[in-house]
Amino acid sequence: MSASVLYDAPGPKAVVRNRVYAVLGTLVISALIAVSLLRLADKGHLAPEMWDIFNYAGIRQNIADALIATLKAFGLAAVGSLVLGVVLAVGRLSDHKPVRWAATTFIELFRSLPLLITIYAIWVGFLTDYSMWALAAGLSVYNGCVQAEVLRAGVNAVPRGQSEAAYALGMRKTQVMVTVLMPQAVRSMLPTIISQLVVTLKDTSLGFIILYPELLQTARLIASNTQVNEQYPYVSTIAVIGTIYIVLCLLLSSLATWIEKRGRRAKTGIAIAPAAQAPGTIDATAGTFGPTAEGAGGAGGAGTGIDGAGGAGVTKD
Repeated sequence: MSASVLYDAPGPKAVVRNRVYAVLGTLVISALIAVSLLRLADKGHLAPEMWDIFNYAGIRQNIADALIATLKAFGLAAVGSLVLGVVLAVGRLSDHKPVRWAATTFIELFRSLPLLITIYAIWVGFLTDYSMWALAAGLSVYNGCVQAEVLRAGVNAVPRGQSEAAYALGMRKTQVMVTVLMPQAVRSMLPTIISQLVVTLKDTSLGFIILYPELLQTARLIASNTQVNEQYPYVSTIAVIGTIYIVLCLLLSSLATWIEKRGRRAKTGIAIAPAAQAPGTIDATAGTFGPTAEGAGGAGGAGTGIDGAGGAGVTKD
């Protein structure tokens, strides 16, 4: 029976108790799901007619357009948040107090504001006629502040000796940050960066507040304008749109896992060349002094040999 530092391995009674709790928890969750499905079925939300609406070409086209709009906003927000995160992280680590204070104030301000307020303020104040850019800008500002803190933590986690060695070689701070610290910070914090990108993808659903036709806004329009059996198909529409969000997030997480594994397999560093043996040194493999035994203690000369008979050579008794 093994135990780790943070967790003691359970004994026989604890194992039985954990299994009982697991079974009971599974039964309770299954019962809740069954009750929910029965109630939805009684109200007609699970009827086949509620799901037949997705066979219409117009609704499928609306969902496809909404998916493209969501991916456009996410792409702009992802690039913007990463670029802004790098700039803010460098500013937060700057030696100049005004730059450091400005970056810190910006980060703390927009991290404290609700994202919905930021998006709405940018849309009303600057980009009223460009809802996609307003959504992307709001997402970039908020998530850029979060990414800045992630990158700052990654830079601070790099051993101090590496930056000191770079400065000792005569590198400037910009060179140290770009070539030494930031690449290692990105590599070590990559799972957290991708996790925040997943949050960014899900936050595109806030575009409904500024009437941007992303997935959630399109789902609301489909469910509120389509009537089946005197009911509105909110349940089926939410199920389909939610499934699309889940698939997108799983694909993004899989991409993060693939990038992380590929980074671990990558051959980095400088290859060490085999050391060349200098003349007159000990060769451990040959057991001789110098290049060869014969060359050092030949027939005469001033060489140093083991059994040589050179005139001025030193011989072994």
